[in-house]
Amino acid sequence: MGTEASGSGPALQELVREAEISLLECKVCFERFGHRQQRRPRNLPCGHVVCLACVAALAHPRTLALECPFCRRACRGCDTSDCLPVLHLLELLGSALRPAPAAHRAAPSAPGAFTCHHVFGGWGTLVNPTGLALCPKTGRVVVAHDGRRRVKIFDSGGGCAHQFGEKGEGAQDIRYPLDVTVTNDCHVVVTDAGDRSIKVFDFFGQVKLVIGGQFSLPWGVETTPQNGVVVTDAEAGSLHLLEVDFPEGVLRRTEKLQVHLSNPRGVAVSWLTGAIAVLEHPPGLGTGACGTTVKVFSPSMQLVGQVDTFGLSLFFPSRITASAVTFDHQGNVIVADTSSQAVLCLGKPEEFPILKPMITHGLSHPVALTFTKENSLLVLDSAAHSIKVYKADWG
Repeated sequence: MGTEASGSGPALQELVREAEISLLECKVCFERFGHRQQRRPRNLPCGHVVCLACVAALAHPRTLALECPFCRRACRGCDTSDCLPVLHLLELLGSALRPAPAAHRAAPSAPGAFTCHHVFGGWGTLVNPTGLALCPKTGRVVVAHDGRRRVKIFDSGGGCAHQFGEKGEGAQDIRYPLDVTVTNDCHVVVTDAGDRSIKVFDFFGQVKLVIGGQFSLPWGVETTPQNGVVVTDAEAGSLHLLEVDFPEGVLRRTEKLQVHLSNPRGVAVSWLTGAIAVLEHPPGLGTGACGTTVKVFSPSMQLVGQVDTFGLSLFFPSRITASAVTFDHQGNVIVADTSSQAVLCLGKPEEFPILKPMITHGLSHPVALTFTKENSLLVLDSAAHSIKVYKADWG
């Protein structure tokens, strides 16, 4: 009995943590629900639950009209009501709950893994985000998403500093952004699937260059240490290098680096070694789900390492569907996995695969990754419409 009781303690604590993250947290602002007025959980007529503060923020100041941030059903602020099951659960758990954090945190990770220290964005601020980048000079975070203005720039604290790129049909507009990068001289480069072009803006949102007519479906985009831009073409199965005079808005040279790729999407460049990682999504056979392949090329475009879904399944208990790829500062290849909602380290290309989970809790649908100079890992979670900032836990 004593052994059984002692074993139930950690299990109960884990259950409480899962309840905090899954049930007791507003999925708009990521704050925990509570009995205080602004933190009270409110039922929307559609059945979704948000805190009273978010109801007030979403509602029109005069008409009180609002739209559910999850299903977009229209209602009014006065149509909401207290969510009694959540309030009762708060009372039942009582002192078992940890003190409410100032910012959202994922479930505790093992030592050496990454722990979430900050979350920003959220529905309304971001809508179905697809691309993530950092400005090398300012450290500001740039996100491509499906809002009215397609590019949003955040300061280091997560506040919205600027936005641009109108949704529209003009050459300077952005119809359907897939990815974004920021050059060494602070120009923003976006791949636009709407008109199958690449668009270059200065950091204030003025269009500098539109490169159209050369791509079947430009998808991933990344800056090289030499201030070039590499782009994947998913339909053509190719990888391109663009050399641009960004201040003048002139395309100087294009080069096809690879031409026999299978539906390449994500791309990353190691600033340590110059290696280029490409994420392929080869079409599946029959009705089975498609797999993914990570290929890494040297700066001279020699294949130095590759691993696919089947190869990774030999090392990981569940199927891996890589949705994003990046390099850390040591040259390790890092991927986001939408099947297990995780971030995994694959090791260095010549050592593939040395599989090490880095983040295993707190993600819903990770679609983009990038590291800051301070070695924090930024994860773009499209299902949560947010950027989650993780730091290494060396404790």
